Amino acid sequence: MTALVQGPVHAMAQAGTPAGATASPGPHPPRSHSLHATARITAVADAGATRCTVLHGDGPFDPRRLRPRGGRARVCVLGAMSAPHNGDRLRIEVVVGPGADLEIITAAATIALPGPTPAPATWDLIISVADDACLHWLPEPLISTAGSDLLQSTHIDLAPSARLLLTERQILGRAHEPPGNLTSRLTLRRDGHTLLDQQTDYGPSAPCWDGPAVLAGYRIIGQALLIDPELDDSMPHTQILSDSPDNGHAVVTALPGPGRLLTAVAPDARVLHRHLHTVLRRYV
Repeated sequence: MTALVQGPVHAMAQAGTPAGATASPGPHPPRSHSLHATARITAVADAGATRCTVLHGDGPFDPRRLRPRGGRARVCVLGAMSAPHNGDRLRIEVVVGPGADLEIITAAATIALPGPTPAPATWDLIISVADDACLHWLPEPLISTAGSDLLQSTHIDLAPSARLLLTERQILGRAHEPPGNLTSRLTLRRDGHTLLDQQTDYGPSAPCWDGPAVLAGYRIIGQALLIDPELDDSMPHTQILSDSPDNGHAVVTALPGPGRLLTAVAPDARVLHRHLHTVLRRYV
């Protein structure tokens, strides 16, 4: 059974940098060439705990170990330089071995910026989670700035007994600034079967992206994806959490697996944060 969603749902929030995110320091000097960089993180179970056997990053990626939480290993990916700029090719590969438990966060917002080439930047996230393993992927927001062009893709492969919590937040433009072009693809496979294949397109090159059927003037979008074999599989196919101009629009969709997908748009980052945590408190 496949859940296929193409295009955004309703929409969300005023432009601006969320609390805790770092704003762009201003114009960046042009680069003479594009950047190619990869980060690799591998976690394995070891004597009742989890340890990272691979923790590698180059270019803008600087992954650091954090203090573990119980048996869960924790990693923070620091930004060593501004990226992505148009033309950059960035990739993060995460492998969680059988029985391992890993949480990954980022230190600050990712800011998509213009670059010396008209070619779009690419940002690929490749995730593999083995049986009885768990991954929490909880990054700070992605901010699409004027003149930027980014193709973002997330490919997830889960074993039948794997668990996943993945959140993403996208802010279209900084304060008083139009957004760049942003295409985001999310593909989830579990036990070899596609559960979710979703693509969203925002910005000047996307037809009707800001119309009433898409974002309707909002600028902040968020999702929370939860896959857990212990979830109750009897919930209705969809649950509307919010549907008002003041509180934005948020809906939870049941996925086979079982799984849950929250899609939300909000008038500001605070409201989006509340929608995400409503779902996390309920299911995690």
